[in-house]
Amino acid sequence: MAKQAAIVLNCVGPYRFYGEPVVKACVENGTSCIDICGEPQFLELMYWKYHEKAAEKGAYIIGSSGFDSIPADLGVIYTKNKMNGTLTAVESFLTIHSGPEGLCIHDGTWKSAVYGFGDQSNLKKLRNEANLKPVPIIGPKLKRRWPLSYCRELSSYSVPFLGADVSVVRRTQRYLHENLEQSPVQYAAYINMGGITSVIKLMFAGLFFLFFVRFGIGRQLLIKFPWLFSFGYFSKQGPTQKQMDGSSFTLRFFGQGYSQGFGPEKGKPNTRICTQVKGPEPGYVATPIAMVQAAMTLLNDASDLPSMGGVFTPGAAFFRTKLIDRLNQRGMEFSVISSSEV
Repeated sequence: MAKQAAIVLNCVGPYRFYGEPVVKACVENGTSCIDICGEPQFLELMYWKYHEKAAEKGAYIIGSSGFDSIPADLGVIYTKNKMNGTLTAVESFLTIHSGPEGLCIHDGTWKSAVYGFGDQSNLKKLRNEANLKPVPIIGPKLKRRWPLSYCRELSSYSVPFLGADVSVVRRTQRYLHENLEQSPVQYAAYINMGGITSVIKLMFAGLFFLFFVRFGIGRQLLIKFPWLFSFGYFSKQGPTQKQMDGSSFTLRFFGQGYSQGFGPEKGKPNTRICTQVKGPEPGYVATPIAMVQAAMTLLNDASDLPSMGGVFTPGAAFFRTKLIDRLNQRGMEFSVISSSEV
């Protein structure tokens, strides 16, 4: 397969079990590969194992090119480009909108989460072994919100978003800083839960999940009965067509930084910006749009890619390309909501 293709689109989750043979075959044959993985451990491991080999072969291996994590990663880059000055920190808030039929997510995503949380010690070990030097912090350090916090701007309760976005955005910011001497942006991601009823439901589901995921038999139960333990959000059938038609997402970014000619030595950040990425149902509509447009960009904007192959995040691979324009034309809209000097 890899020998015959220019680019392989790799959709085989959970990637921790099925992803690496595809990456390995692509690297060996100098074929580029794009996946829609949202598993930080797999994404980071592939970088350490295959980045140098992929660079030698001229293959571009680009992970997390679906809903995880193109909206977040390119959203931060978009916000940075629209800021009239230096962007230093961004918080993002994800809102999933559902129609009268409600929401449902396929249990493939659930399985990836179960195995990922169950194996967190190995992710920590991988990061400790990498022993990367810290990326510098420009301006005040971005404070973490409480596990449950109220977002006044969106009139909604939010919790930390536990997907791959933070891992991916931080890797992109490290790449842009170390290779292109760009000012790094701090990043934190949250998901809006709406009112207090949704919050209580989520807290119970979260407690069940975090308890059971620690034990082998607990993980088996979580995987066997996703609908029960997720309070109906995940199922083996996935969403119906009506559920997909009625669903969409909004990812709102709140950024702060310094206007031109002003910097950390002169005090607190004096500029704020708010941007957003809006799109259709995340798993089955937005993800294929993002993945296919990433592949088209890889084929058509070759001169704007990093000069050598390697294992990249979407932001590192595509920050100079027209991918955001392509997405805008296909229903994933990037826009500025407000921008002001404080």
